[in-house]
Amino acid sequence: MNIRWILGAGVSQAAVVLGLLAQGAGPVRAGQDDGQESKIRESVVKISASMRYPDLTHPWTKQNSQEISGTGVVLDGKRILTNAHVVHYASQLFVEGYQSSDKLPAHVEAVAPGIDLAVIKLDDESFFDKRPPLPRNHTLPKIKDSVLVYGYPTGGSTMSVTKGIVSRIEFTSYGEGTSGLRIQVDAAINPGNSGGPALIDGKMVGLIFSKLTQADNIGYIIPAEEIDIFLKDVADGHYDGKPAMHDGLQTLENDALRAYLGLDRKTQGMVVHTLDVSEPNDPLKPFDLITKIGDHDIDNVGMVKINDDLRLNFNYLVQKVTKDGKTPLTIIRKGKTEKIDLPVKPTQPWLIESLKGRYPSYFIYGPLVFSVVTTEFTSAFDRTGRFYSALAMMGSPLATRRGDMRKFPGEELVVVSSSMFPHKMGKGYDNPFTKIVKEINGVPVKNLKHMVELLRDSKEKFTTILFDDKMSETIVFNHQEALKATEDILSDNGVRQQASEDLIPVWTKKR
Repeated sequence: MNIRWILGAGVSQAAVVLGLLAQGAGPVRAGQDDGQESKIRESVVKISASMRYPDLTHPWTKQNSQEISGTGVVLDGKRILTNAHVVHYASQLFVEGYQSSDKLPAHVEAVAPGIDLAVIKLDDESFFDKRPPLPRNHTLPKIKDSVLVYGYPTGGSTMSVTKGIVSRIEFTSYGEGTSGLRIQVDAAINPGNSGGPALIDGKMVGLIFSKLTQADNIGYIIPAEEIDIFLKDVADGHYDGKPAMHDGLQTLENDALRAYLGLDRKTQGMVVHTLDVSEPNDPLKPFDLITKIGDHDIDNVGMVKINDDLRLNFNYLVQKVTKDGKTPLTIIRKGKTEKIDLPVKPTQPWLIESLKGRYPSYFIYGPLVFSVVTTEFTSAFDRTGRFYSALAMMGSPLATRRGDMRKFPGEELVVVSSSMFPHKMGKGYDNPFTKIVKEINGVPVKNLKHMVELLRDSKEKFTTILFDDKMSETIVFNHQEALKATEDILSDNGVRQQASEDLIPVWTKKR
């Protein structure tokens, strides 16, 4: 299934590739009068952004600016709700009200890339004097409910309203290790609709965020329930994330597996396969059978009954029944029923993580540029799989340690993230682009900051750089020459500074 973010009406190339046409609607109604319709339109805004995405292979700079647009909806507290992908990496952000030509400056207050939600605020809060917050329906819609979708999609500058029905509700993966409820609708959703509200009977049931590009009129909405969780989380000014189980489970469909566990035909649940390696006090054990979460029975494929018409993956209930970081479970272990409290947390200490809206850290030493391996960096080379097949054959951690947890706090993979700058110091060396640094002067490198410290404090005449694979050569530089060459390289290549802002204090700290 190929799901693409709806990046905005300003991305003309995306519109051409997707072959999308705006589908405005006439006088559609879903249980609301003209006065209510007018209030709804006043609560839906157009968002314009100048996006400067990271340049992963030139981390000292950013990609060229891209102008995109999206939609937002007025919240209580003089705020606007939209999608994270509408405002992430925005160097400039503007908001326009309904039938207004004024573009008012805005800034991001809170963002959650995993669940694709963000809150923005305006510098001029008088904008909200005549624009009330849109009421939300905090209960899930039903399958076949009619829904209206508001937004500013490509194909025009005025507001568009399209109509569809709710066709599916499921608990599924969003991205960056985050799962949540997702509503599927058949309303026309196009670039620019992102961040717009979906309404039933004049109340918002969710926020538009993506569409299926290989099918007609299949779009997805983040339900109000997920929005409520997000807003409660960021009330303290920081997004922590949603609690989740990280143990590996398998279904109880196989007869031999059931017989091996000594279970009768009536017993149902999910079998524990692997434990959460980041939780040393995990109360689960392999081959435990999880039969209930809270008071809800779990069936043999991991589903729970929410109501007469809806069954969802039991992980959906983790965000509902968790208290003080623990989820109540009922298990069967060696034929005996037990109740346990499972520690759950929003994140895992993955070795390779996403940038989460940040720009990459980097450090330049002589003709080499070092950075940290992120999911964005690995994804950039994962188009066909051939590149990673070659890396795996060489034993590079860039391939062999994908999906690993950190072995110790702060562990990072330090990578040569750019082609070597042209300079005589690189004479005779192969280009070490994408090579992972293993040691500096014989000392194992823990992370990028540690590598900078090793180079900063070095008293050696020569710097030896050993890479972590079976086929790379060792690079040796004269340390003082490398320091002198760095200044010339920065100047010749128009690089403003040797390191990212977070590493400059490390490099310049007194030795």
